[in-house]
Amino acid sequence: MPSSPDELFDVVNQRDEVICQLTRAEVHRRRLFHRAVHIVVKNSAGEIYVQRRSPTKDTYPNRWTTSCSGHVDSGETYESATVRELGEELGIPISGPEAVDLVFTESPRRATGYEFIAVYELVWDGDITPEADEISEGRWFTPEALDAEIDRAPDDFAPSFLLVWEKTKEAWASLTV
Repeated sequence: MPSSPDELFDVVNQRDEVICQLTRAEVHRRRLFHRAVHIVVKNSAGEIYVQRRSPTKDTYPNRWTTSCSGHVDSGETYESATVRELGEELGIPISGPEAVDLVFTESPRRATGYEFIAVYELVWDGDITPEADEISEGRWFTPEALDAEIDRAPDDFAPSFLLVWEKTKEAWASLTV
Protein backbone atom coordinates (compact mmCIF):
# COMPACT_ATOMS: atom_id res chain seq x y z
CA MET A 1 0.00 0.00 0.00
CA PRO A 2 1.29 3.48 -0.85
CA SER A 3 2.80 5.58 1.93
CA SER A 4 0.87 8.41 3.47
CA PRO A 5 2.49 11.57 4.87
CA ASP A 6 0.07 11.22 7.80
CA GLU A 7 1.08 7.70 8.88
CA LEU A 8 2.57 7.58 12.37
CA PHE A 9 6.18 6.61 13.03
CA ASP A 10 7.84 5.95 16.35
CA VAL A 11 10.50 8.59 16.91
CA VAL A 12 13.44 7.07 18.79
CA ASN A 13 16.43 8.37 20.73
CA GLN A 14 20.10 7.47 20.22
CA ARG A 15 19.53 4.14 21.99
CA ASP A 16 16.62 3.20 19.66
CA GLU A 17 14.09 3.76 22.45
CA VAL A 18 10.69 5.19 21.49
CA ILE A 19 10.23 8.76 22.73
CA CYS A 20 7.09 9.82 20.82
CA GLN A 21 5.04 9.33 17.66
CA LEU A 22 4.90 11.82 14.80
CA THR A 23 3.73 11.74 11.21
CA ARG A 24 5.94 10.47 8.42
CA ALA A 25 6.06 13.96 6.91
CA GLU A 26 7.17 15.56 10.18
CA VAL A 27 9.76 12.88 10.95
CA HIS A 28 11.32 13.20 7.51
CA ARG A 29 11.14 17.01 7.45
CA ARG A 30 12.89 17.29 10.83
CA ARG A 31 15.27 14.37 10.14
CA LEU A 32 14.32 12.66 13.37
CA PHE A 33 15.57 9.19 14.23
CA HIS A 34 13.13 6.42 13.34
CA ARG A 35 13.20 2.76 12.26
CA ALA A 36 13.29 0.80 9.01
CA VAL A 37 14.02 -2.66 7.67
CA HIS A 38 15.79 -3.78 4.50
CA ILE A 39 15.54 -7.30 3.14
CA VAL A 40 18.10 -8.57 0.63
CA VAL A 41 16.36 -11.27 -1.40
CA LYS A 42 18.63 -13.72 -3.15
CA ASN A 43 17.82 -16.90 -5.01
CA SER A 44 19.53 -20.26 -4.63
CA ALA A 45 21.79 -19.37 -7.59
CA GLY A 46 23.15 -16.43 -5.54
CA GLU A 47 21.51 -13.69 -7.62
CA ILE A 48 20.25 -10.59 -5.82
CA TYR A 49 16.82 -9.09 -6.52
CA VAL A 50 16.97 -5.29 -6.76
CA GLN A 51 13.97 -3.01 -7.21
CA ARG A 52 13.62 0.38 -8.89
CA ARG A 53 11.61 2.75 -6.73
CA SER A 54 8.43 4.16 -8.22
CA PRO A 55 8.58 7.68 -9.68
CA THR A 56 5.98 8.71 -7.09
CA LYS A 57 8.15 7.90 -4.04
CA ASP A 58 8.88 10.88 -1.77
CA THR A 59 12.59 10.05 -1.48
CA TYR A 60 14.90 8.84 -4.25
CA PRO A 61 12.24 8.16 -6.90
CA ASN A 62 13.33 6.02 -9.87
CA ARG A 63 16.47 4.81 -8.11
CA TRP A 64 17.47 1.20 -7.59
CA THR A 65 17.35 -0.01 -4.01
CA THR A 66 17.24 -3.03 -1.73
CA SER A 67 14.99 -5.93 -2.73
CA CYS A 68 12.47 -4.84 -0.13
CA SER A 69 12.53 -2.09 2.46
CA GLY A 70 10.19 -0.03 4.54
CA HIS A 71 9.57 1.82 7.72
CA VAL A 72 8.73 0.09 10.95
CA ASP A 73 5.20 1.24 11.81
CA SER A 74 4.43 2.75 15.18
CA GLY A 75 4.27 -0.03 17.76
CA GLU A 76 5.66 -2.63 15.35
CA THR A 77 8.86 -4.67 15.78
CA TYR A 78 11.63 -4.91 13.19
CA GLU A 79 10.77 -8.59 12.73
CA SER A 80 7.05 -8.05 12.10
CA ALA A 81 7.85 -5.17 9.72
CA THR A 82 10.02 -7.57 7.72
CA VAL A 83 7.17 -10.05 7.30
CA ARG A 84 4.70 -7.27 6.42
CA GLU A 85 7.00 -5.52 3.92
CA LEU A 86 7.86 -8.72 2.06
CA GLY A 87 4.14 -9.40 1.61
CA GLU A 88 3.17 -5.83 0.70
CA GLU A 89 6.05 -4.91 -1.62
CA LEU A 90 6.98 -8.21 -3.25
CA GLY A 91 4.01 -10.50 -2.64
CA ILE A 92 6.29 -12.94 -0.79
CA PRO A 93 4.22 -14.78 1.82
CA ILE A 94 6.60 -15.84 4.57
CA SER A 95 5.05 -17.36 7.66
CA GLY A 96 7.12 -15.41 10.14
CA PRO A 97 10.47 -13.80 10.93
CA GLU A 98 12.16 -17.19 11.29
CA ALA A 99 12.25 -17.31 7.45
CA VAL A 100 14.78 -14.47 7.33
CA ASP A 101 18.25 -14.08 8.79
CA LEU A 102 19.51 -10.87 10.38
CA VAL A 103 22.63 -9.73 8.51
CA PHE A 104 23.46 -6.55 10.45
CA THR A 105 22.01 -3.44 12.09
CA GLU A 106 23.06 0.14 11.52
CA SER A 107 22.63 3.32 13.54
CA PRO A 108 21.01 6.41 12.07
CA ARG A 109 22.97 8.79 9.89
CA ARG A 110 22.44 10.69 6.69
CA ALA A 111 23.10 7.62 4.49
CA THR A 112 20.36 5.67 6.30
CA GLY A 113 17.86 8.52 6.11
CA TYR A 114 18.27 9.00 9.88
CA GLU A 115 16.89 5.52 10.42
CA PHE A 116 18.00 2.72 12.67
CA ILE A 117 17.98 -0.10 10.14
CA ALA A 118 17.90 -3.85 10.51
CA VAL A 119 19.02 -5.68 7.38
CA TYR A 120 17.78 -9.20 6.76
CA GLU A 121 18.41 -11.82 4.10
CA LEU A 122 15.86 -14.11 2.51
CA VAL A 123 16.68 -16.93 0.11
CA TRP A 124 13.69 -17.13 -2.23
CA ASP A 125 13.10 -19.05 -5.45
CA GLY A 126 9.36 -18.44 -5.68
CA ASP A 127 7.36 -15.82 -7.52
CA ILE A 128 7.81 -12.11 -6.87
CA THR A 129 4.89 -9.77 -7.51
CA PRO A 130 6.12 -6.16 -7.13
CA GLU A 131 3.61 -3.64 -5.74
CA ALA A 132 3.09 -1.22 -8.67
CA ASP A 133 2.65 1.90 -6.49
CA GLU A 134 6.00 1.23 -4.79
CA ILE A 135 8.14 -0.41 -7.47
CA SER A 136 8.47 0.41 -11.15
CA GLU A 137 10.62 -2.66 -11.97
CA GLY A 138 12.75 -5.38 -10.45
CA ARG A 139 15.74 -7.35 -11.71
CA TRP A 140 17.99 -10.19 -10.62
CA PHE A 141 21.72 -9.45 -10.64
CA THR A 142 24.73 -11.57 -9.87
CA PRO A 143 26.75 -9.81 -7.16
CA GLU A 144 29.47 -9.08 -9.74
CA ALA A 145 26.98 -7.58 -12.23
CA LEU A 146 25.43 -5.49 -9.46
CA ASP A 147 28.85 -4.16 -8.45
CA ALA A 148 29.59 -3.33 -12.11
CA GLU A 149 26.29 -1.48 -12.47
CA ILE A 150 26.97 0.50 -9.29
CA ASP A 151 30.46 1.39 -10.56
CA ARG A 152 29.00 2.45 -13.92
CA ALA A 153 26.14 4.59 -12.57
CA PRO A 154 26.25 5.09 -8.78
CA ASP A 155 23.68 7.91 -8.93
CA ASP A 156 21.10 5.41 -10.19
CA PHE A 157 21.04 3.86 -6.71
CA ALA A 158 19.55 5.14 -3.45
CA PRO A 159 22.28 6.08 -0.94
CA SER A 160 20.85 3.73 1.68
CA PHE A 161 21.14 0.84 -0.76
CA LEU A 162 24.81 1.58 -1.43
CA LEU A 163 25.46 1.36 2.31
CA VAL A 164 23.31 -1.76 2.74
CA TRP A 165 24.97 -3.53 -0.19
CA GLU A 166 28.54 -2.80 0.96
CA LYS A 167 27.85 -3.90 4.54
CA THR A 168 25.95 -6.99 3.36
CA LYS A 169 28.92 -8.06 1.23
CA GLU A 170 31.23 -7.52 4.21
CA ALA A 171 28.98 -9.63 6.42
CA TRP A 172 28.81 -12.41 3.83
CA ALA A 173 32.61 -12.32 3.39
CA SER A 174 33.13 -12.69 7.14
CA LEU A 175 31.02 -15.86 7.08
CA THR A 176 33.31 -17.50 4.51
CA VAL A 177 36.57 -16.72 6.29
